[in-house]
Amino acid sequence: MAGVLLTALLALVSVPRAQALWLGRLDPQQLLGSWYVVAVASGERDFAVEKATKNIEGVVVTLTPENNLKMLASRHRLERCHLHTVELLKQNSGWVFGNPSLGVLEYRVLGTNFRDYAVVFTQLELADEAFGTVELYSRTELASQEAMSLFTKWSKGLGFLSQQQATLQRDLTCAHKAFQVSSLPEHPRLLGGGRGLGLSGPLLSSGPAAVQAGGRGS
Repeated sequence: MAGVLLTALLALVSVPRAQALWLGRLDPQQLLGSWYVVAVASGERDFAVEKATKNIEGVVVTLTPENNLKMLASRHRLERCHLHTVELLKQNSGWVFGNPSLGVLEYRVLGTNFRDYAVVFTQLELADEAFGTVELYSRTELASQEAMSLFTKWSKGLGFLSQQQATLQRDLTCAHKAFQVSSLPEHPRLLGGGRGLGLSGPLLSSGPAAVQAGGRGS
């Protein structure tokens, strides 16, 4: 998986100056609210084995007074639904968040139309393994063809093999648990951790090749 992370790093840091400045102007508030996680590409060791049993997941993004991202997520693993929260701190490099103390080295939006979908890259470093993920966030349980196409471009461009990619099953039970908890006046502080995270206008890019070439996409 180290090769995938290196490829991702090269793809993202090769953004020309003008493109980097534009990416840095992304307003975090445009990511706020509830998202379905409908597709995932992951280098996690057991992902290829487990992916056939994974259902659609949910993420609720809020902004703290310090302008950090707070993520409440429901993750479907081994046919069980797990809830957790994690706070991601604004980093110095453009529109990048992370929390290395929890193993989240990098969290950034690769592409979005600011309304219906977002393609998100996360780089994780945990006690027993390091890996990256690409996730497709969608405001609805059925993502558009445009969104799926962009997710596929990024996943392939960053080196994820077909067996490392999955469209999650359309069982919304786990996703709705996050949405229900987030609607409470004060939801409990659930166990946080990086593994669950990697665990969503104009496009930022039409794919890795466009980023490398400096293209802004259409």
